[in-house]
Amino acid sequence: MTAIMALLATAAAVSTTPAPAPMPPRSAEPQRSADPQTADEIVVTGAQTAGSDDYTINGQTTATRLPLSLRDTPQSVSIVTRAQIEDFQLNDINALLTTVPGINVQLSDTDRVYYSARGFDIQTFQIDGIGVPFAFGIQTGSIDTAIYDHIEVVRGAPGLLSSTGNPAAVINFIRKRPTRTLTARASAQYGSYDNLRLEGDVSIPLTANGSIRARAVGVYFDTDSYLDRNHLRRWTGYGIVEADLGPDTVISGGYGHQDHKSNGALWGAVPLLYTDGTRTELDRSNSTAPDWSSWGVIDRQIFGDLTHKFGNGWVARVSAIRRATDEDNELFYVYGNPDRTTGAGLRTYPGAFRAPTRNLTLEAYLTGQVSLFGRDHDVMLGINRSAQQYRQYSSYGAIDQPVMLDTILAGNAVRPDFPTTYDLSLDRHTRRETGYGLVRFNLADPWKLMVGGNVTHATSRGTSYGTAVNFDNTRFLPFVGSTLDLSPTISAYASFATIFNPQVEIDAANRVLAPIKGNNFEIGLKGEWFGGRLNATAALFQTRQDNTAQFDAFLPFTQGDGTIISRNTYIGVDARAQGIELDVGGRIATGLQVTGGYTLMRVDGNDGDPVRTFVPRNTGRLNVSYAPPALDRLKLGASLQYQSRIYYDATTATGVRARITQGDYALLDLLASYRLTDRVAVSANVRNVTGTRYLTGLTYDQSFYGVPRTVLGTVSVRY
Repeated sequence: MTAIMALLATAAAVSTTPAPAPMPPRSAEPQRSADPQTADEIVVTGAQTAGSDDYTINGQTTATRLPLSLRDTPQSVSIVTRAQIEDFQLNDINALLTTVPGINVQLSDTDRVYYSARGFDIQTFQIDGIGVPFAFGIQTGSIDTAIYDHIEVVRGAPGLLSSTGNPAAVINFIRKRPTRTLTARASAQYGSYDNLRLEGDVSIPLTANGSIRARAVGVYFDTDSYLDRNHLRRWTGYGIVEADLGPDTVISGGYGHQDHKSNGALWGAVPLLYTDGTRTELDRSNSTAPDWSSWGVIDRQIFGDLTHKFGNGWVARVSAIRRATDEDNELFYVYGNPDRTTGAGLRTYPGAFRAPTRNLTLEAYLTGQVSLFGRDHDVMLGINRSAQQYRQYSSYGAIDQPVMLDTILAGNAVRPDFPTTYDLSLDRHTRRETGYGLVRFNLADPWKLMVGGNVTHATSRGTSYGTAVNFDNTRFLPFVGSTLDLSPTISAYASFATIFNPQVEIDAANRVLAPIKGNNFEIGLKGEWFGGRLNATAALFQTRQDNTAQFDAFLPFTQGDGTIISRNTYIGVDARAQGIELDVGGRIATGLQVTGGYTLMRVDGNDGDPVRTFVPRNTGRLNVSYAPPALDRLKLGASLQYQSRIYYDATTATGVRARITQGDYALLDLLASYRLTDRVAVSANVRNVTGTRYLTGLTYDQSFYGVPRTVLGTVSVRY
């Protein structure tokens, strides 16, 4: 973190230097010296980072739809470019997000992941700016990064363009787009635990001038695991065609497909407490999952967009995405606490589930400039409509059967004869219509003021385990932001954004919890150097979220076939997070690229006591790569991820209260790569070099240990 602190100290020193008078106008349009892109090009095709060694870009549209530089965006923004993804082999989204400042990744079991920022959950991803919410508030199955050019992360309430969500962050995946010339890349990887990954990426012009072009990406991934009996296989395919309908109009359409299948998969995790409240003594490889336990997730996406430039800076875009996700799982959950001496005290809960999810989102927006009082001001208007259908069918084996700890850890649980008739346990239909707008007033050459908001109408109809989960809510969510240039390289900024999020969780009285309400206020300094190739931010933030669903108790529920199962009930919790956040990304010197940051915060309830204690209060990220100018074929790098202590207060089955604690820890990854020729390269990546032993999360009283030291070798070919 020394480099970050030194950089921001320099930024603060520069910001105190009186600015020259008069200050020359500074263009808000993103520019890059190596691969310049105009603002219109970023809107039409999406900024693309492939082919550049930079760890930043100087243009994004995630926060406001306007093609603003990072310095002109009044919220904290982090970028993970294609170069960083390939250098550190961030092949799935979990590995990628652990390198992003302020983002926490916690696994509840092997195939479900919670993401959080600034103390609160992230429950919606964006794909090319279009929001796609998680079906059950949690990401199920892995996401391969091969089909994405880069990822933009905006921390703070994303209320302007994510009309419902949490005041945490929005993560926007920018897809790869076809190029006008032939390009191709292939790689083969092999590493620890028989980790095999094959990837191909081809972009080809279909006409001589590239006016019609296509791109295809394919990935095969197959690996064993450090966890007993665990195995993962993933297929990923992606294709897109893009065409110029004229000099000012671009149309594109494509399809993405991913098949995720894991065996020996955990549902829940290993028990962390004995009946006497002391910690269990388990190996890093221990798992309660038998080899027949599996998660199967197939994710299919059909998408398209049409963009037209009207002239004078006005651009219109219409987008659509149809996403269909199907889960087919056979799982084995174990609950309770084992006796330290005998290993007795655990109970079984086997279940089979099928969960089809369908989502259709349509969006149209218009950006441009208007002249008023002798100045040009930016305008953005848009509408969004999305509809989701969630269903879950369940079938259970014999529930609440006693089992010994040794039997479970040995994987000897016998697969039950699940009833062939599945009960419809969840059937929910939601719809959301949103109109949004923003005006960015050019009040003076150094001073810009943003005023905007959206009106959202959200509805839900359906049932969850026999309880109605209906709501009909309409809200107006304001957004205000401002930037002020203090010098040619430093700006001050401030922003205020709000969110609301209707909930479907049920309390003990079988009532749906009221919607979450929240907001985010932040102020800070932003720096930009080398034409946008280096960016840094220092921010103070306060984030509030009221009535967040928090697990309360298990209550019995009788299915249609008479089977009595357990259903989660929840209570609403108010919380506030306050903190400091530092962020840096880009080129510090020739051949030296860096991204990273540090977040220090507190998260308290209305009574001032800590809440959400499973979220680390301090997190640090630092990713550095260096290609010596005298030997630029060689690249060396390191990635450091740090988090402070987390804990969870639990009560054992025998009524003993105990605190489960994961102390602070850091993980160190190393890389080395060498270009044998201009087209062929080899590399090696070592993760968790020190073999640190840590729990993957503490959202409840079970968890499992993270990945030990691993080695991955890669051979890649480019054309």
